[in-house]
Amino acid sequence: MEASPLRWGLKQVEKSVATNLQAWQPMTPNSIGQAARNHLRMPTEVRVDDLSSPDVQALIAEHLAGMRDTSPPGSGYALAIDGLKKSEVTFWSAWQGSTLCGCGALKQLSASSAEVKSMRTRPAFLRQGVGQAVLNCIIDAALARGYRTLHLETGTGHAFVAAHALYLRNGFVWGGPFGDYEASDFNVFMVKALRSNEDAA
Repeated sequence: MEASPLRWGLKQVEKSVATNLQAWQPMTPNSIGQAARNHLRMPTEVRVDDLSSPDVQALIAEHLAGMRDTSPPGSGYALAIDGLKKSEVTFWSAWQGSTLCGCGALKQLSASSAEVKSMRTRPAFLRQGVGQAVLNCIIDAALARGYRTLHLETGTGHAFVAAHALYLRNGFVWGGPFGDYEASDFNVFMVKALRSNEDAA
């Protein structure tokens, strides 16, 4: 005898409940605290910045110091404030409310290519989507300007693992040296092919 639709539906509900109960884990104080922080997290606002504020200048100094600490001598290519103010560079700062939490920049290499520079998230804001928000703005700007490729240079080792994962999630692939860079045992290079607005039309 064929089971009625109602009986079949109840069996599915019972199976779903049993599965969810098996997967359920009680929340610990740490997980409760993290959930609360996620719920209360402020949205990240990313805006073009002229690097004139002391907060932004302090963040660039922090970034340069971090690159020196994690890169062998002669292998660091982070831009200082003078380099970030050049006409071929656009710089963004990221904010949660009135608090500066990160930055990033886009440097034009040619009429068809550009480079991601100065990606930095302050330690207190790690794993909160700040880097993704900044990278979204950089990619959107590159697309709007009609660049065909977006390049970046970064380092290797534990300090750079999260950055590698961010770029790979966003369509970057491993590549070779570009511009004036030279390959080394420390430096690695990535590239992302872009689709312009004209291609998407």
